[in-house]
Amino acid sequence: MPALPRRRLEKVAINMTPMIDVVFQLMIFFMLTLNIIAPEGDFDVRMPLGKSAGQPTEDLQVPPIKVRLDAQPDGSLASIRVDGRPVEGFSELRQLVAGLVDDAGASAGDLELELDCDYDLDYANVISAITAVSGRIDDGRLIEMIKKITFAPPSAE
Repeated sequence: MPALPRRRLEKVAINMTPMIDVVFQLMIFFMLTLNIIAPEGDFDVRMPLGKSAGQPTEDLQVPPIKVRLDAQPDGSLASIRVDGRPVEGFSELRQLVAGLVDDAGASAGDLELELDCDYDLDYANVISAITAVSGRIDDGRLIEMIKKITFAPPSAE
């Protein structure tokens, strides 16, 4: 039996230049196709800290707007009240808050809104209320209405 020729073990070199080129092309593609839009869900929310959380701070000139969200037994929204007055839906809530902001002649940072929600209320309704009072889009521009949104401490009802 003839002897097999021995092969020399050669080190295979991989050229990394094409792979680096592809990585840079992908980075440039994603950088050029990035759309910068108005931030969604950028809320300045302060949670209650204890017994003093339900009281407005001393430096406020205008008392906070109180919004009450009542839930039905299944967690859906039963009613919305603004300072004790019933409101039909989130669009009417937005119009009412926009009118209050315009009447006060204050900027978005000057007014405060206090949300008082039922414990069993679906979270989606709370987010819809925050979205309705925090701002609106007018002629493609984001107009901020209320930035200071607090939550009322849970009550024993």
